[in-house]
Amino acid sequence: MKVVIIGASFAGVSAALAIRKKHPVAEIHLIEKQETIGYLPGGINRYFNKTSESIQTAEFISEQQLIEKGISLLLNAKVVSMDSKQYIVKYEKQAATFFMSFDKLILATGSSQWSQKILGSDSEKVLKYKFLPGVLQAIERLERSDKVALIGGGQIGGEAADMLLKKGKEVHLFERMDYLLFKYFDEEMIRPVQAEMESRGVVFHFNETVEKAIDTDEGLLIETKKSKLLCDSAIFAMNVRPDLGYLDESIQTHTDQTVFVNEYLQTSQADIFAIGDCIQVQYGVSKDSFYIPLVNNAVRAGLVVAQNLVEPTTPFVGSLRTIGTKLVDYYIASTGLTEAEGLFHGQSIAVAHVQQKSAQFSGCEKICGKIIFEKESHKILGAQLISKANILEKINTLALGIQMGQKLEALYQKDFLYHPYYSNVIDITNQLGFEGLWSDTDEN
Repeated sequence: MKVVIIGASFAGVSAALAIRKKHPVAEIHLIEKQETIGYLPGGINRYFNKTSESIQTAEFISEQQLIEKGISLLLNAKVVSMDSKQYIVKYEKQAATFFMSFDKLILATGSSQWSQKILGSDSEKVLKYKFLPGVLQAIERLERSDKVALIGGGQIGGEAADMLLKKGKEVHLFERMDYLLFKYFDEEMIRPVQAEMESRGVVFHFNETVEKAIDTDEGLLIETKKSKLLCDSAIFAMNVRPDLGYLDESIQTHTDQTVFVNEYLQTSQADIFAIGDCIQVQYGVSKDSFYIPLVNNAVRAGLVVAQNLVEPTTPFVGSLRTIGTKLVDYYIASTGLTEAEGLFHGQSIAVAHVQQKSAQFSGCEKICGKIIFEKESHKILGAQLISKANILEKINTLALGIQMGQKLEALYQKDFLYHPYYSNVIDITNQLGFEGLWSDTDEN
C-alpha cells in the first residue's frame, strides 16, 4: 500500500507515524512545501522568553526521526494539482514538475495566515510566524520595533501581547469582539487577566475590525472604521484559513472551503482522507461541525486516520476546543461550551462558580473555576479555570468528563490523589461538580 500525505506539520506527521505502526510495510511519502519540518508555532515566544537557546531547537520532530521510521520526506515540494480519479498528485520542486501515484491520499496541508479581508496584510511589516522562515523575519523586525499592533485577540494574540510586554514594547491589540479570548472564556472569567494586561501597558481596541494595513515611510498604518494607528510592525493573530488550492473538482468542500469528511475522515472519494486544518470537526457538545484549527485536533485526527485507511472502523470524536496557556502570571484553561454559547444549546443550561486556594505549600494562590452544565440532566458541557497557580492539567480531567458524557454527580465523586504538600482536601474539579449540584438545587 502506497500512502501519500500532503503536508508535514502536526496532522501529517502524526498520521505518518501512526500508519507506520499499524502498517509496518506500507510505503509512506510525506510531501511538504516548506524547507524544514517540525517547527513549533509558539517557538518565537519560547525564544523571546529565553526558554529556547535557538529558534531552530523549537521543534516537535526532526527529519532524521522520520527517516529512521522508513518514511520518505520530500521537502520544498509544493503540490499544485491532483487527479483523484487517476490517483496521481502533481508537485513542483526546484522549478521542475513531478508526478506521484498513490493508493491512499491524506490531505494535511494545514492553513494559511494570509487574509483577503485586510488590505495590505501581505506587507513585510505584518508579521506571520506559523513557519520557521516567517519566525526568523519576525525576530529581526520585532527587535527593531518599539510599537507593535496585534491583529486578533485570541490565544495567539494574547500570548504575543504577553511576550511583547516582557520585551518592553508598546502594545496595541485589535479585536472585533468586546473582550479577550471570547471563544474560550466568558467575560467575567477573563476579566482579571485582561485588567492585568491593561495595567502593564496593553492598549485594547475592542469592537474594532482592522480593514487596512498600509505600509508608509513612517511605519505601518493600521486602520479600522473607528481609528488609525501608526506603528512599527504588526502581528497577524487572526483565524487561519485552509490552504487547498490544489484540490480537484471531485473533492467536496464546505462554503468556508474546508474539505467535507465523514466521521471516518474520508472525503467524497473513499481512498482520499483529510485531517488537521483542512477540515471542520464536530464540536463535542453540540454535534455540529465547525472550523477549529487547533494542534490537539490535528494530532488526534492523524492518529484516527491511520485506523481507517483500509477499513472505516474508528469515528473521529471531534473537539471540545480545549486550550491552556499562561498570560501575565495567570494560568488560564478552557474546554467545551461557554455560558454565552449556551444560548444556542438545545437544552436549558446552568452554571456554577468556585473559588479555592491552591495547596498550602504551592503558594496558596486563588483558583477561580466555572462549570457549565445542562440544568435538567446535569450533563457537563464546559469549564473554565484561571489562577496564578498552575492548574492547566486539571482542564484535561474536565475535558475527559465532558467527552465521556459525565454528569455533575460523577464529577464530584471523581477519585483524586491527596497529599498536603501538593493538593487540596477536595480537588477543584470535584468542587465544581459539587457546587454545580448545590447551585442547581438552590435555584429550584
